[in-house]
Amino acid sequence: MLKLKGTCFQVKVWNYLKTIPKGKIKTYKQVAIGIKNPKSARAVANACAKNPYAPKIPCHRVIRSDGGLGGYSGRGGIKQKLRLLRSEKIMI
Repeated sequence: MLKLKGTCFQVKVWNYLKTIPKGKIKTYKQVAIGIKNPKSARAVANACAKNPYAPKIPCHRVIRSDGGLGGYSGRGGIKQKLRLLRSEKIMI
């Protein structure tokens, strides 16, 4: 099992991200609600941006509430996020 290194909040977000099934997406707001911090969507986005475990911890499955992709911390940036989503049959 991977020992996650980050702040308590980041680890909480990253652990939640691991529960998002392949082929599904959530918004930063939905993740914030899921970790019982409903007003922390921006902080969730920041935790995703600091995710050093991408794509193993799938921050690519988290998008903005307006349907925009947001960012991607893994190699290849936003283009890679789009590729990963499409490989999971998610068309955005």
